[in-house]
Amino acid sequence: MSEMDNPLTEAFFYILLALRKPNHGYGITQEVEEITKGRVVLGAGTLYGALQTLQKRDWIRVYSLDTESRKKKEYILTDAGRQAFERERARLEELLNNAKMMGEK
Repeated sequence: MSEMDNPLTEAFFYILLALRKPNHGYGITQEVEEITKGRVVLGAGTLYGALQTLQKRDWIRVYSLDTESRKKKEYILTDAGRQAFERERARLEELLNNAKMMGEK
């Protein structure tokens, strides 16, 4: 099993979810907090470390660079990132379905 096939961390999962449309670092943290109703708060170190790793895996790319305001970068999912996210979504769905099925027995 390669590193690419391992289950995603919660931070990676939510970052990929937040990047279904172009978004910058602060926007990602805000969206993740909103989606999770404040349960998940991404610190700067976690966020930017994850963004670096996701770029190395070619799961996200720089979408645009704002040269007017502190060189703010926007990121977006690549096709490989969408596939990785979908694999993880399907894996999580299987886990939930299995738990529900076992709960009914």
